[in-house]
Amino acid sequence: MNYTQTLAYLYNSLPVYQRIGAAAYKKDLNNTIALLAGLGNPEKKLKSIHIAGTNGKGSVSHNLASIFQEAGFKTGLYTSPHLKDFRERIRINGKKISKNYIVDFVEKNKQLFEKIQPSFFEMTVAMAFSYFAENKVDIAIVETGMGGRLDSTNVLNPDLSIITNISWDHTQFLGDTLAKIATEKAGIIKQDIPIIIGETQPETTAVFVQKAKEMNAPLYFADKQIDIKETYTEDTASGFLMHFDVFDNKGRALYKDIQTPLTGDYQIKNFKSVLLATQLFQHKLDTTAVTRGIANCIKNTQLQGRWQVLSKQPLIIADTGHNQAGLSYIFHQLQTIKHEKLHIVFGVVNDKDLGKILPLLPKDAKYYFCQAQIPRALEARMLQQNAKQYGLEGKTYSSVKNALRRARYHATANDLIFVGGSTFVVAEVL
Repeated sequence: MNYTQTLAYLYNSLPVYQRIGAAAYKKDLNNTIALLAGLGNPEKKLKSIHIAGTNGKGSVSHNLASIFQEAGFKTGLYTSPHLKDFRERIRINGKKISKNYIVDFVEKNKQLFEKIQPSFFEMTVAMAFSYFAENKVDIAIVETGMGGRLDSTNVLNPDLSIITNISWDHTQFLGDTLAKIATEKAGIIKQDIPIIIGETQPETTAVFVQKAKEMNAPLYFADKQIDIKETYTEDTASGFLMHFDVFDNKGRALYKDIQTPLTGDYQIKNFKSVLLATQLFQHKLDTTAVTRGIANCIKNTQLQGRWQVLSKQPLIIADTGHNQAGLSYIFHQLQTIKHEKLHIVFGVVNDKDLGKILPLLPKDAKYYFCQAQIPRALEARMLQQNAKQYGLEGKTYSSVKNALRRARYHATANDLIFVGGSTFVVAEVL
């Protein structure tokens, strides 16, 4: 098979959660364990940082990978889902896994796949760990998929674990309270391995404290250890740069004027976890590597879809935030940007709790309802009908691109267009 045929084989033979949803979800690690055993247990050869959480794990992962890269480490990065190209999921020093490796890996292990019948995600985890081990990376930055305890990546024995935060998402799998969701995410806490919790939350703190105690894992809450003060946001020709200063919990300055192209206000929470991780990791990461890594995150890792500016006149911003907490941050920040009219190109997947999401959306915006080209997308007309119950008015469009095209047509130079609601909606406009 060539590369195109290999990808088709993987998509058609293995259940893909991002495309079909619940039918692809596996409730144990048996397939992953069997796959990795068949591959010689590459995960046991890796030094790693393991990152879970409802929101922010992608930004934390990419920033840490960029920092380690700037510090001279050969750095593997595993994330999901991809936006445009499957190879985005698996990188070394920012460079995507080669097409030849994917073709050879599948060809060599086809019989193993057909015997075990893994999900698409289980297979990609096995591929990533094999690729990192064969290329002898110094460190692998590994993001979980959906949860933690039963996530395929949880076969790792990392050097450091991070849980960014807990919010409502995937409740049909992870639980219907924040404490239950936290229990699933806390499954990545390992014996004697330091664990960073990004946000202190009343509903979840006790869960993490108890689990860390059981595992004798040193526990750190990033928002109690690190203080960040945003100084200003710089308007540049290509987008925006946020500037901030960093202090410890005694008010002592750690970093002055760190600059980042990731300008969503919600990133401040993520940077607390990132910066604490650089202090706790067993290898010394110098201040130059940290500041350069954060400044060059997009350049080094090709991270996309986080408060990404697609145009300046009119200002068009795309963001992959797609659950209650993520969208709440997004729509709060949109209101802080000076504009005349607000246009929102919006689509969601069909397992989202619209009763939690739609009340967050501003009523004074003009909506362009659409659906991404995946089976899991909610039909645009159904989204429109539900949105109407919350006073949100707009038309439906046959594709995401058509919706954005009409928003551009209607917008003046001083208007603001936002594109989001789903990772897959953003992927189709990038």
